[in-house]
Amino acid sequence: MSAPVSPSLSVVDPDPGEAAAKPAPRLRTFLGLALGSAGVVYGDIGTSPLYAFKESIKHLARHGGRLAQADVVGVISLMLWTLMVIVTLKYVLILMRFDNRGEGGTLSLMALVQKAGGRAAGLILVIGMIGAGMFFGDAILTPAVSVLSAVEGLEIVQSLSGRIDPFVPAIALVVLVGLFAVQRRGSGGVGRWFGPVCVAWFATIAVLGLMALVRAPQVLMALNPWPGLMLLIHHPKIAPAVLGSVFLTVTGAEALYADMGHFGRKPIQWTWVALVFPCLILNYLGQGALVLTDPGAIENPFFHLAPDWFQLPLVVLATAATVIASQAVISGAFSMTQQAIQLGLLPRMTLKITSESHAGQIYAPQINWMLMLGVAALVLGFRSSDALANAYGVSVIGAMITSSVLAVVAFHRLKARPLWLSLLVFSPFLTVESAFLVANLTKVAHGGYVPLLIASAMILLMWTWMRGVRRVAKAEQSDLKLTDVLPMLMQRPPLKARGAAVFLTSDPTAVPAALMHNLKHNQVLHEVVVLLTVKVASRPRVPDAERVEVHDLAPGFKAMTLSFGFMETPNVAKGMSLARAKGLKFDIMRTSFFLSRRTLLPRRSGGIGHLLDLFFVFLTRNAVRTADFFQIPPSRVVELGAQVAF
Repeated sequence: MSAPVSPSLSVVDPDPGEAAAKPAPRLRTFLGLALGSAGVVYGDIGTSPLYAFKESIKHLARHGGRLAQADVVGVISLMLWTLMVIVTLKYVLILMRFDNRGEGGTLSLMALVQKAGGRAAGLILVIGMIGAGMFFGDAILTPAVSVLSAVEGLEIVQSLSGRIDPFVPAIALVVLVGLFAVQRRGSGGVGRWFGPVCVAWFATIAVLGLMALVRAPQVLMALNPWPGLMLLIHHPKIAPAVLGSVFLTVTGAEALYADMGHFGRKPIQWTWVALVFPCLILNYLGQGALVLTDPGAIENPFFHLAPDWFQLPLVVLATAATVIASQAVISGAFSMTQQAIQLGLLPRMTLKITSESHAGQIYAPQINWMLMLGVAALVLGFRSSDALANAYGVSVIGAMITSSVLAVVAFHRLKARPLWLSLLVFSPFLTVESAFLVANLTKVAHGGYVPLLIASAMILLMWTWMRGVRRVAKAEQSDLKLTDVLPMLMQRPPLKARGAAVFLTSDPTAVPAALMHNLKHNQVLHEVVVLLTVKVASRPRVPDAERVEVHDLAPGFKAMTLSFGFMETPNVAKGMSLARAKGLKFDIMRTSFFLSRRTLLPRRSGGIGHLLDLFFVFLTRNAVRTADFFQIPPSRVVELGAQVAF
């Protein structure tokens, strides 16, 4: 297949007027968005109580053989203040203000910083690639550890105790395979249930926590950060392990930022403050209180919060909540894939819109099945949430640090603040996150290598693709410029064919290779020749009024630019229909689209470079055809083959 025609990292400057504030939504709309965000945005972080406290407190139980009140209170204190500093302060109050036309996420922030200009563009690109790679690692780990931890609640049910344990991984795998199997239908059908189910989940865990809290109110001392600091000071040898598990409390915090475009900043912020954060606080306090009154509950403190009669219904509710959490991160992976393709970081893949009313709902088949295979391998390989917890967290903290670094640059460039002030503002977050990074790196030998391998594979793929695209573009770069060829064609015009011909090109100043091949072999030009360039804007979406630009080059020759946002799927046929308002009249059934079908020939050379070239050729051959990606009618496409040595 051919290499990408256009989606490079060149951007289109947005219209400042578009950023005008929109009127506040009505109360009903606001509440609907807030309800939806409870499921999609907070599904992951909301299911952390299933395993976060259990994994954190076990380090202290193994160390001392028994649990002191100061240890339990210290762990809860670390968890609550981690939520306060990283989620509430960093994401909810600060980072969500750095939106790219309403969109958030690592790649969106990267595009926003690149749009501001300045030096170190290459370094910013690398940081964005690392963040995206880490996110894909999280997308594979989250479904596995979340669903496993929920299904493991069956081991606590007295009527099933001892008999269900060997089947827990198989049950979790069936649930997960079913989840991936229904992705092609889109999340819209079940999405309306996400919010209500998660609201019921948060209400349930809050009530369960409150019931245990009244029996041991001394755990309320955890609201003070001092016991957490004392715990780390008194247990320096196991402090990294404790911190590594405490960090599980904030897994899913990136979704606050990444899903901002779907729900808006205000609904997400208010849902956290009014619902999610208070319920999480009550549940973690309740788990701590339960362990103080019943040390045997440390085996699985979350499910031991429930009375015997409610344990099985709680497992069902927890499984539903973790499926929602998994759905949210899977949908996030699809959106991240779309952004990466549009920004030129990944090969073209099949992207299917699954909803006519919600533009953000897409389905990426290749990514879906890759995620399913990865999740299945983790479930079968680790077989328990305890083992998977060692792998969990490394990719999440990596994504968090990249967003903090990009936020420093954004604060410096977009807010026109001195660099030292930008570093000072974000230094508390970078310090805390660096401590968590060091703590999570202690897990590498015990499973933490898994997300690092996944992230490294994704970064290698993105780097190989970008490198190959640049090399092919350089090899195809023509010395013939339009300013040289057009006068010659005017002086000695070739034969004319009826209708219009569209030639896709990434460089509007050079003569497209397909045009030269057509002249060389067919010795004919159409009545109207359009040189089409598709560009990706640094904003999420481009309004139709600004999508098309048309310029006259010479009699019968026109240059057209179609601009799409990085959250849009390019549709050339629809975009060209908008050109009628610009004075370009054409009939799609009398228009031919000429595309170059390249056969890539890597130059013979040794070392890693040659292997990367071969990998790029493999990616190119498996990429979606240019005509399909740009949604050009197949009956109107003419492909001209060419060999390119790069």
